[in-house]
Amino acid sequence: MMNRRTIMSLLSAVLVSGLLGGGAFAQSLRDITFVQPSPSAINSFPVFVAIGEGYFEDEGLNVTVEAINGSGAVLQALSAGQAHFGRPGPGPLIAARTRGVNAVHIYNVAARSNFGIAVQEGSDHQSIEDLRGKVIGTGTADGAEVGFARNVLSSAGMVEGTDFEFLTVGDGGPATAAFLNGEIDAYSASTADTAVLNQRGMKVRDITPAEFGRFFGNGIATMADTVANDRELVEGWSRAFAKGHAFALDDANRDAVLAHLAAGNPQEGEDKEFQAALFDAVRSKTIAAGDSPHLGWYPAQVWEEWQDALVAGNEISGPLDDLSAIWTNEFAELGNSAVGK
Repeated sequence: MMNRRTIMSLLSAVLVSGLLGGGAFAQSLRDITFVQPSPSAINSFPVFVAIGEGYFEDEGLNVTVEAINGSGAVLQALSAGQAHFGRPGPGPLIAARTRGVNAVHIYNVAARSNFGIAVQEGSDHQSIEDLRGKVIGTGTADGAEVGFARNVLSSAGMVEGTDFEFLTVGDGGPATAAFLNGEIDAYSASTADTAVLNQRGMKVRDITPAEFGRFFGNGIATMADTVANDRELVEGWSRAFAKGHAFALDDANRDAVLAHLAAGNPQEGEDKEFQAALFDAVRSKTIAAGDSPHLGWYPAQVWEEWQDALVAGNEISGPLDDLSAIWTNEFAELGNSAVGK
């Protein structure tokens, strides 16, 4: 006959087993929200891969993805506490900091520029200078593509409102219609936007000078308060995200990756050939050229160049007091150190 101590030991073992296993005793996951500036799962592929492979779940996180319109809206959602992480562009982030939005970039997703200024394939426009006096279409009014295009055009000595104009036309079908109707002469497009236009029969070509490839694009951001007061969350997110990124870069995992992306956005997965081509294009922009020590790394010099471009374009009145406060390589380094573990 078992004594009381034996019975209590067995009950404790059952309880612990339940807590570590499934069922009613399973550990509850923390619900968090990630906001992206477009519906594309491919543009945020490390997130969807990390969800599909269970990397977020391993960190105790249940991630809900919400798509909103542009980087400005992403930063508003972060500031309002409606999301924990987002994927805004560097230009909108710098501008938001001048308005007191204390967001911080923690992972450089688009390490090479994922934007370009495109014209119709048969257009006479061969260089940026040819766009003097023209109308440039954009997907959103305050997204990263606007700051990027302004930077490129200002480098050629052009001033918005005098030498060129922006017109918000949306993406996909509306952008195609704007070209066909003669409303725009060029379009500031992401890699995904360009692929969609070409896939829909609106053949375009990129005339952006090659030197602008160093201007990294959208990255993962959170609020400075989250970094300071909820560090465990930021570290867990960073480990899972980096694992998702690394998994997706391995061609051996290609079929699984595309399946995860189709689950994230079924419409993108309907045309398998297009989905695969777009993924390849977007994925290639996440690998930095040069001597980057790890994935997600930010070069300080390009942050300075981004800020200089915003000042020159009158998007901000002057430099930030401390530009280094709006980005960090710490969490990307931490995340990459966890890959393979």
